[in-house]
Amino acid sequence: MKKGTRTMQDLNNTQYFRVEKDVELPVSDVIAKVYEALKEKGYNPVNQIVGYIMSGDPTYITSHMNARSLIMRVERDEIVEEVLKYYLEKKF
Repeated sequence: MKKGTRTMQDLNNTQYFRVEKDVELPVSDVIAKVYEALKEKGYNPVNQIVGYIMSGDPTYITSHMNARSLIMRVERDEIVEEVLKYYLEKKF
Protein backbone atom coordinates (compact mmCIF):
# COMPACT_ATOMS: atom_id res chain seq x y z
CA MET A 1 0.00 0.00 0.00
CA LYS A 2 1.22 3.48 -0.81
CA LYS A 3 2.27 5.74 2.01
CA GLY A 4 -0.54 8.08 3.03
CA THR A 5 -3.41 5.91 1.74
CA ARG A 6 -5.94 4.26 4.01
CA THR A 7 -8.07 1.21 3.63
CA MET A 8 -11.81 1.12 4.31
CA GLN A 9 -11.09 -0.78 7.52
CA ASP A 10 -8.84 2.09 8.73
CA LEU A 11 -11.67 4.57 8.18
CA ASN A 12 -14.18 2.46 10.10
CA ASN A 13 -12.04 2.10 13.23
CA THR A 14 -12.25 4.64 16.01
CA GLN A 15 -9.02 6.42 16.80
CA TYR A 16 -8.16 7.11 20.42
CA PHE A 17 -6.70 10.38 21.56
CA ARG A 18 -5.49 10.74 25.12
CA VAL A 19 -4.32 13.95 26.71
CA GLU A 20 -2.13 13.69 29.75
CA LYS A 21 -3.43 15.72 32.68
CA ASP A 22 -1.20 18.53 33.84
CA VAL A 23 0.21 17.99 37.27
CA GLU A 24 -1.55 20.44 39.53
CA LEU A 25 0.72 22.54 41.68
CA PRO A 26 -0.48 23.94 44.98
CA VAL A 27 -1.11 27.69 44.82
CA SER A 28 1.76 28.28 47.23
CA ASP A 29 4.17 26.55 44.82
CA VAL A 30 2.87 28.61 41.89
CA ILE A 31 3.42 31.83 43.85
CA ALA A 32 6.94 30.72 44.83
CA LYS A 33 7.90 29.81 41.24
CA VAL A 34 6.48 33.05 39.83
CA TYR A 35 8.25 35.05 42.55
CA GLU A 36 11.59 33.42 41.70
CA ALA A 37 11.14 33.98 37.95
CA LEU A 38 10.31 37.67 38.46
CA LYS A 39 13.22 38.14 40.85
CA GLU A 40 15.61 36.38 38.46
CA LYS A 41 14.58 38.72 35.65
CA GLY A 42 15.17 41.79 37.85
CA TYR A 43 11.54 42.77 38.48
CA ASN A 44 10.01 43.69 41.82
CA PRO A 45 7.98 40.49 42.38
CA VAL A 46 5.52 42.05 44.83
CA ASN A 47 4.65 44.93 42.50
CA GLN A 48 4.29 42.64 39.50
CA ILE A 49 2.11 40.08 41.28
CA VAL A 50 -0.09 42.82 42.76
CA GLY A 51 -0.43 44.34 39.28
CA TYR A 52 -1.54 40.97 37.93
CA ILE A 53 -4.00 40.35 40.77
CA MET A 54 -5.56 43.81 40.48
CA SER A 55 -5.84 43.92 36.70
CA GLY A 56 -5.93 40.31 35.57
CA ASP A 57 -3.44 41.26 32.86
CA PRO A 58 -0.96 38.37 32.53
CA THR A 59 1.68 40.62 30.97
CA TYR A 60 2.60 41.74 34.49
CA ILE A 61 4.17 38.29 34.84
CA THR A 62 7.27 37.30 32.89
CA SER A 63 7.17 34.25 30.66
CA HIS A 64 10.63 33.35 32.02
CA MET A 65 10.62 29.87 33.62
CA ASN A 66 7.02 29.44 32.36
CA ALA A 67 5.81 31.79 35.14
CA ARG A 68 3.02 33.37 33.10
CA SER A 69 1.53 30.01 32.17
CA LEU A 70 1.79 28.83 35.76
CA ILE A 71 0.05 31.82 37.30
CA MET A 72 -2.77 31.64 34.76
CA ARG A 73 -3.57 28.08 35.96
CA VAL A 74 -4.87 29.41 39.28
CA GLU A 75 -7.64 31.92 39.91
CA ARG A 76 -6.60 35.33 41.16
CA ASP A 77 -8.82 35.01 44.23
CA GLU A 78 -6.98 31.78 45.11
CA ILE A 79 -3.71 33.73 45.08
CA VAL A 80 -5.14 36.41 47.37
CA GLU A 81 -6.56 33.75 49.68
CA GLU A 82 -3.23 31.91 49.90
CA VAL A 83 -1.24 35.08 50.60
CA LEU A 84 -3.73 36.34 53.19
CA LYS A 85 -3.90 32.95 54.91
CA TYR A 86 -0.11 32.79 55.09
CA TYR A 87 0.12 36.35 56.46
CA LEU A 88 -2.54 35.79 59.13
CA GLU A 89 -1.06 32.48 60.25
CA LYS A 90 2.36 34.09 60.66
CA LYS A 91 1.06 37.26 62.28
CA PHE A 92 -1.40 35.77 64.82
